[in-house]
This record gives sequence, structure tokens and C-alpha cells, in this order.
Amino acid sequence: MVRLNILVAHPMSQHRPPTIAPVAAARWAQQPVQIAPWLHDEVARRMAERLQWIKRSPASWANWQALRGGMQAHAELRKRYPGAETWVVEASPALARQVLDASTEAWWKPGRWSAAAQHAGMPASGGVQMVWSNMLLHQVADPQALIADWHRALAVDGFLMFSCLGPDSLLELRRVYAALGWPPPGHAFTDMHDWGDMLVQAGFAEPIMDMERIRLTYATPDKLLEDLRGLGRNLHPGRFGALRGRRWHAQLRAELARQLADPVEDGRLALTFEIVYGHAFRPAARVPVAAQSAVSLDDMRGLLRHGKGGPP
Repeated sequence: MVRLNILVAHPMSQHRPPTIAPVAAARWAQQPVQIAPWLHDEVARRMAERLQWIKRSPASWANWQALRGGMQAHAELRKRYPGAETWVVEASPALARQVLDASTEAWWKPGRWSAAAQHAGMPASGGVQMVWSNMLLHQVADPQALIADWHRALAVDGFLMFSCLGPDSLLELRRVYAALGWPPPGHAFTDMHDWGDMLVQAGFAEPIMDMERIRLTYATPDKLLEDLRGLGRNLHPGRFGALRGRRWHAQLRAELARQLADPVEDGRLALTFEIVYGHAFRPAARVPVAAQSAVSLDDMRGLLRHGKGGPP
């Protein structure tokens, strides 16, 4: 199922998801990453297909948390924009170095000397023409601050591409936990309309959101749980307060095998993931109409450059 909406801002609930424990989210962001989950690579591939509708090629772009977002997509974007400088924004310098090492040709290969530069760290204000963020936004405790960072990094007329999980994700697993009287298996996910509202409030223009549902099946409960561990952690503040024992784990596996088995899929265990895709531009700043108006230096530079007929 695919749904497309062009969003108009409306008042947002002050108690909207995500219900994320900040300390747990920060701890998860710092965890070592060997390889991105298959689902992240697949979502990145589908998000990259949307770039065909954008005619402007960025001179520089930033990838927010490329390791978990998928190094396959990072490499493909480097090929799509071979002359563009790349910024890698990770949760720690070690993770950023891992991205650079994995995506830099060996010194003896000719491609190393013709490839555009890669940098680790936050780009300068207005320093990039594209921000790419795959499957990150639903895992951060302060999404508004992250969206503000994206807006700050983009130049006028630059564009944002992001994806994340939507609220219909893992409904089957949530029903299992609820039936057993257990706390939720994960934090709540934000609806795409609320993401669109946050983009508008942060200063983005023309946000376009769409969603689809991807259904994955697993041969065994252990395989399902292994996949979920790669996708993230339970960041809900009301999650179990301590580690569970072997008896609890055995009960969980038995209930997954019983409740998630799908006859249509020959008894394989089924989970649904709602994937939200978002796209928006950073417009030129508008000078407020008042007797006295304050405009930041960066916005003033953007206004002057935009007024000359082209993006910076």
C-alpha cells in the first residue's frame, strides 16, 4: 500500500510520539555497527529511486549516520554525484572514521585520486545542497533538534531526503506483548503528517510525504528476533527495567511462533513495517514585515544570493 500526501501545517499535539528514553537512545546511537540491516538497505534503494525526479545535482551533500542507513546507498550516491563533496555525520568520530575507511579507495587505485573529497563532522551552515538520512529519525529522542540541524546545514534551494518507521510498524509484535500484559516492545512511531508539520515549523518548504508497508516473513522466532536486534532497541521509557530470564525468553519465542504464524505464508512468522519517506526544500528566508526586523547573517547571505537568480 502506498499513500502520497502534500502536507499543509496544522496544530501538533504536545504529547505526540516518539516515547523515547534519551539515555537509551544515546547509548544505542554509540553502538558499533558492522553492517546495516537488510531492511535499511532496501529502504535506501527505494528512496534513491526518488532522486530521478530531482534535476538539480548537489555540489556537496551530507549523509546522517551512513553506517546504520546503509553503506550500499552511500556508495551509490557517491557514484550518482561523482563530483560532489560528501559530509559524513555520525554519532561518534570512530563511527565516522569507519564510514570514511569503508568508502575510500585504496591508495594504489586510480579512482582514489579522481574521487571528490569526503569529510567527517557537521557541515558548515548552508554548506550542502542535499541532506540524506535513511531510517534515523524514528530513533532520536529530540527529532525537532535533528530537523533543525538538517535545515541549518542546507543551502538555500537545497533539499532533504529522509526515511523512517511509521506508526503501523510492528503491530503484530505489539499485540503479542499486550496480550501477555507486558510493557510495549518498542517506543511509538510518529505519523508522517506530524513529520511534515515539524518540517514546516523548522523552515522547510513544500514537504512531500508518502508511505508504504513492507511485510517480512521469518522461518523461526530466533531469526525474527535477530533481525529486530539489528534494526534497533526498545527505547520506550516504560520498557522492562531489567534483563529477562531464560523462561521469559522461551515464552516469548513460543508466543511469536503461535501468534505470528501466517497460513498464507506456509506458517512463516510475519511482521509489518510502515516506511515513511519525506522530501522538502530549504527556501530563501523571508524578511518579516515590521517596523524593525532582525535577520541572521546566514539568512542575509542567502537572500542576497537568491536575489541574484540562482542558488548559492
